[in-house]
Amino acid sequence: MMIRSSPTRMRTSTASRPPDNISTPTMKPTTPPPAPFEDAVTFQFGDSPELADALLTLVLAGTKTATCGALHHFNDDEPVPRAGRRDVVLDGKGRPACVIETTSILIQRFDQVDEAFAVAEGEGPFPVWRDEHIAYFERNGGYAPDMLLVCERFRVVHIFDRQAS
Repeated sequence: MMIRSSPTRMRTSTASRPPDNISTPTMKPTTPPPAPFEDAVTFQFGDSPELADALLTLVLAGTKTATCGALHHFNDDEPVPRAGRRDVVLDGKGRPACVIETTSILIQRFDQVDEAFAVAEGEGPFPVWRDEHIAYFERNGGYAPDMLLVCERFRVVHIFDRQAS
């Protein structure tokens, strides 16, 4: 399955909004996450509702266990995740879908990302990962081979019942 890649999380919490140079709209959850996750950072993968749903499907299937974003998109309001942090992933309609827990973080240059990490992103073979991520970063603030990425591995710790929402 070839899916257009989405390395950067689109953060949607009121405390964490996407940087101005990201071309994605800020979206608050249409249904707030229930306790005990009501204060967690909420976000969608990707830069469109369709991509958010496609990537969420990969996460829920266990195919996507990693993501990355440009280091320069992180700041005091949107700190780099650290191991143990839990975030609520929203579907393309802004509904809480699952909770992920960061298991590891590695900051490295784009041109140093290895095939194992690209495969963990679950979006296709390494050459496809590279080409799609270059296109994504060019759409969202610029690309350079030596740009620093926040490479995050995660695991799903909770799945919400979206049928009820």
